[in-house]
Amino acid sequence: MGEKESTTEEPEVDLNTGYTLTYSESAEGWVSFYSYHPDWMIGMNNYLYTFKGGNLYRHNVNPLRNTFYEQWWTSYGDSKLSFTNTSLTSVFNDLPLENKLFKTITLQGDSIWDVNLISDLQDSGFIQYNWFEKKESAYFAFVRNSGTVPAATSEYALRSLNGIGQSLNTTVVVGTTTIDFSISPLVSIDTILSVGDYIYFCTPPVYTSVFFGGVVTNIIRNYPAGINRIIIDTTDPTVTPITISNPYILYIKNSVAESHGILGHYSVFSMSNSSIDKIELFATESEVMKSFP
Repeated sequence: MGEKESTTEEPEVDLNTGYTLTYSESAEGWVSFYSYHPDWMIGMNNYLYTFKGGNLYRHNVNPLRNTFYEQWWTSYGDSKLSFTNTSLTSVFNDLPLENKLFKTITLQGDSIWDVNLISDLQDSGFIQYNWFEKKESAYFAFVRNSGTVPAATSEYALRSLNGIGQSLNTTVVVGTTTIDFSISPLVSIDTILSVGDYIYFCTPPVYTSVFFGGVVTNIIRNYPAGINRIIIDTTDPTVTPITISNPYILYIKNSVAESHGILGHYSVFSMSNSSIDKIELFATESEVMKSFP
């Protein structure tokens, strides 16, 4: 009895995509990925030569960084046509058994980068390149949490979320809602609440569902006058109107205005740089503190 012919098709491999890997003898590993993929390569007289499409190319002589082969000839006047951003990925993993807060990123180098971070316990964080400030010859920036509006369920565990209490009364008009709180007994509006923070609310009796209420525009505390209130903007199309007088009010800090860092046992960070010039990066550091529940 003959062998049954297989009906499984071999997957097609696109030879025009992928990376070129480089091996480091000192690190004893494959350390870098390059966006070019030649037909053949050889090193000679301290230069790297590669063949592509029957043509010979010498590397590290192109005035535009990260631009390779015939694409360079068509893009010399507009490098965006074939340019590939420089990127790297690594991990902060000291004391892996301890929960930590990764608060900052410091770059020892001559250029600023976009940075994204992710941990095993929390949503990712990020730093835009223009948030870095140069301090004592190094670039320094705080990590911002990558939040969404409305917040995802996973964000409710963030340290930037705080509760205020049950409201006394709510007044809804077009585009604005006023939330009043009791003075006797006092429901104190947290002093770390700021204009620009995001208000959320839960409805009785079980208080298990969370809804986005709006963005804080004003905070008024005048106890002698009997005023203890928050005013929020409700023009965002994702806002759920507060239709009852006594929901439980909570808030999430604006992630760009205030950083609480990234919580986790470790943090994987990815960096990207779009410069076409020669740049150097010597080290990446993070200010890390132990997290106490």
